[in-house]
Amino acid sequence: MLLMEDQCLSADGRASRSPAIRIAGLRKSFDGRIVLDDVDLEVPAGRIVSIIGQSGGGKTTLMRCVNLLERPDQGMIAIGDDVIFSGNGVACTDLPKLRQRVGMVFQRFNLFPHLTAIENVILAQIQAAGIEEEQAVERAVRLLTRVGLAKRAMAYPEQMSGGEQQRVAIARALALGPSVLLFDEPTSALDPESTGEVLRVMRELAADGMTMVLVTHELPFAREVSDWVVFIDGGRIIEQGPPHQVLGSPREPRTIAYVSRYAASA
Repeated sequence: MLLMEDQCLSADGRASRSPAIRIAGLRKSFDGRIVLDDVDLEVPAGRIVSIIGQSGGGKTTLMRCVNLLERPDQGMIAIGDDVIFSGNGVACTDLPKLRQRVGMVFQRFNLFPHLTAIENVILAQIQAAGIEEEQAVERAVRLLTRVGLAKRAMAYPEQMSGGEQQRVAIARALALGPSVLLFDEPTSALDPESTGEVLRVMRELAADGMTMVLVTHELPFAREVSDWVVFIDGGRIIEQGPPHQVLGSPREPRTIAYVSRYAASA
């Protein structure tokens, strides 16, 4: 099994935390085409892991399998100590509860256009978690303040920049109290200033111990935000390691080719 190097000992010499996500032997195919081919991965708690690779390589499918938006064909997935998928069947019988623990921030934000920023954050709590409205409002205010949007609480999505919408989406995901956050191309639709805003929020979340996994094509962003980078191609993990190694001095020919193509097109 491929493991992050700090799983046994962290950079400062302390024993590391137990894995927030464990994946073993994961397989997935669509119409006979193999998309994930025997993938093993462990993500220690409190780390930021970027999954990179060309389109169609399996990275988004892998992430969507983590909270069972896609059902694998075979393998094992565990969130903390709880196995949610084993063999070829779903072991988790309460998917809404699972998705409270594993939040998802989508590429296009997926905010309700007819609701204000604060209403988007409130609604998720009431509908998905059954939280009382008064408590939901208090939490929404607190979270919008945390992501720097207290003054934009009454704005509608069309009145906000892409970076602001993405931060509302992050606040909405946080409102359900997840232990893991998944990001699908969090900066693909953002300008450099908005990307910086999202980066700041993610760093603050990491400082508070949030585990994050993101799929991205933006290699500079992956280098900046990540503790660990995973390159996946053809449904397999080809290489993984610290950002400076995978993105700066890759060892595998397929990784070298991918990073070189990105550098040439940048």
